[in-house]
Amino acid sequence: MKRLLALSSWLGITVLTLSLSLSFYSHLANLPQISFRPQITEATTTDTLASNAILPEVLGAFTYSVKADDAIPEIIKSYLDKYNSPLLPYADYLVKTARKHNLDPRLLVAIAQQESNLCKKIPADSHNCWGWGIHSRGTLKFASYKESIDVITQGLSENYLGQGLTTPEQIMGIYTPLSKGSWAEGVQQFLDAMN
Repeated sequence: MKRLLALSSWLGITVLTLSLSLSFYSHLANLPQISFRPQITEATTTDTLASNAILPEVLGAFTYSVKADDAIPEIIKSYLDKYNSPLLPYADYLVKTARKHNLDPRLLVAIAQQESNLCKKIPADSHNCWGWGIHSRGTLKFASYKESIDVITQGLSENYLGQGLTTPEQIMGIYTPLSKGSWAEGVQQFLDAMN
């Protein structure tokens, strides 16, 4: 009899607890939502803290965004450094010049990698890392890497991209017409390595 009484008491308390819990959760669901995230309000000129602060959505959390274009100079510097390229000191100039001509700077680096192992295998005193104007009739030489970057960037922009040739395969048809596809494959591989 004591067991039956204990079992019925336990069962009653369990049902009562469950009912109260469900009632409480139902009541909570009907309450207005309260957010504990900081609210960003319009800052006045006297409110320097609000105007200079970046508030995270959750305390202790930090979020930010980086545009892909912002990373390109660092990607190029890292790539040139990795391969010990003589172009490393000119990385910022290369990016600036390429962007001035609406050209992806990574394309310049990829072509230099394909043509000259990033300027490590070029004709003496030529500063010509891109194989630009190197053929059986002679070798085009530049006075400096900056000059070669200027000429090659403008030439690629006008004579290739300006004519609608935007992929390594399309560029290859004019840049190195005797290649059977390996040039474009190499350039694409180097481009992919910088993504």
